[in-house]
Amino acid sequence: MVSRISTSHAGNPNRTGSRGQAVLSAIIKEHLVTGEPVGSRTISDRFAHAAGWSAATIRNVMGQLEEAGLVEQPHTSAGRIPTDRGYRFYVDHMLNEAQLSKTDLATINSFLKNLQSESGGAPDRLLEKVSHVLSALSENVGIVISPSLADNRLQHIEFLQLADNRILVVMVSAPNIVHNKIIRIDENLSQEELEQTARYLNVEFSGKSLMAIRAEIMEMMRAEKALYDRLLRNAILLCNSSLEGEEATTAEVYVDGASNILARPDFADAERMRDLFRTFEEKSRLVKILSECVSRDQSPPGEVRVIIGREHAAPSMQDCALITAPYWLGNEVTGTLGVVGPIRIEYARMMAVVNYMARHIEHLLREEISAA
Repeated sequence: MVSRISTSHAGNPNRTGSRGQAVLSAIIKEHLVTGEPVGSRTISDRFAHAAGWSAATIRNVMGQLEEAGLVEQPHTSAGRIPTDRGYRFYVDHMLNEAQLSKTDLATINSFLKNLQSESGGAPDRLLEKVSHVLSALSENVGIVISPSLADNRLQHIEFLQLADNRILVVMVSAPNIVHNKIIRIDENLSQEELEQTARYLNVEFSGKSLMAIRAEIMEMMRAEKALYDRLLRNAILLCNSSLEGEEATTAEVYVDGASNILARPDFADAERMRDLFRTFEEKSRLVKILSECVSRDQSPPGEVRVIIGREHAAPSMQDCALITAPYWLGNEVTGTLGVVGPIRIEYARMMAVVNYMARHIEHLLREEISAA
């Protein structure tokens, strides 16, 4: 935790030091509760019994925070409200490691107590339930994302011969998610050939996505005389057919609680609300937004990411805060979960909730794999 406000904005906020942080924290906490601009008198009341905190000193510090771009006055005669930049400084430098309160922990554990039994052990049903829990806890929008079939990592695959050159593809991906798809091919492959191809894929390519498997086999065929290997040709044929239509398919997205934000004064602009709801409805946009927040290369296990207001590339999200965390299996990001709410959100609490839920999903998914 840094001891001084440090920005490149004009006004030299470093002069405010720890006083500036104390006043900024007080403004943010008051604004989170009321949603109203915070006047110097309100802050003076908070520090009434502290030595050296005169009303003039507080007005001076608030002016310096405004010069630094950390707070602003919505109207000339109004108090101050935090800016996106002020919230960013607060999140990055003024919050210690987020911890769940005993009350929140008890509430979450109560929600999660019957989660596995209610989901029937099916990971997709589990993820849907988690989005509901996130929404209920935050009173905002809960989102959970899992990879698409093309990106899912193979645990086991089977091909079953049907009539009319149709084949049932049964793929089990991490973590024990079963995908069924019927494909049609031009060649007449026997059940024995299908089983041989499945054994080859299961032994040689377990843990890789269908897209990666296809690319690797094609490289082998280009580099070697394996071009004439019927087993590899069958594997490519079946992978291509299984992936048909899947590469453009986005990940599975579970959204719960979009109606929670309807009553919030932070979202009074009807047109911006419509844009936001369109974003919630379009899976590909949501996946893109969360992908920008959580990078496979940059997010170590346990890291919570926060995007605030105009930090969002998507205009529809620029009145929102997005708090996300990846959930991992081994060294791979399996999916992402998060909460979308107004910029005026309980950052410390929501960061703790999202982190706890991500770690809980990892635990449940590891249990599913161990039991398989």
